[in-house]
Amino acid sequence: MPSDRQKIGEARREKILHTLRQSVGPITGRALAAEMNVSRQVIVSDINLLKAGNEPILATSQGYLYMPAQPASRVSRLMVCRHTAEQTEEELLLIVKHGGIVKNVMIEHPVYGEMTASLMLHNATEVRRFIYELASSDSTLLSVLTDGVHMHEVEAEHNAVLDRIEEELKQAGILYQE
Repeated sequence: MPSDRQKIGEARREKILHTLRQSVGPITGRALAAEMNVSRQVIVSDINLLKAGNEPILATSQGYLYMPAQPASRVSRLMVCRHTAEQTEEELLLIVKHGGIVKNVMIEHPVYGEMTASLMLHNATEVRRFIYELASSDSTLLSVLTDGVHMHEVEAEHNAVLDRIEEELKQAGILYQE
């Protein structure tokens, strides 16, 4: 028989799921913690338990997202890029401006192998927030580890949009070509 503490935890996780499902954008761990009246670490633990139960929750730089399986109507493509840290905002804005979603960033590290960080950037506002958080947190880009070379999985409505994004990145000197 579950204890009162277990029942409280289960109820809180159901409330977290409900909140994430209803949200149109990411919700920070801090905001969930305030809403649930618990610490951020409790939220992290709850999210991990929900993920272990196969809930499609994605942790991004902007917060948590509930990501049910997408219909196959959208397409995605891996784009290999290389640029300076100062060109990061330009790169991301080019992608979202033309209708792309920057799903993640990946690098191939010589020791660790593939390293991926979820981004889920849909528009210029989210890009600018990401750039601001990067600068204000004193963090560095993953691509610093690979001399600027990195990959983004970019999603769009159809291949023509992805073609246009690649062309724009190429014209900006950002699309990596050997």
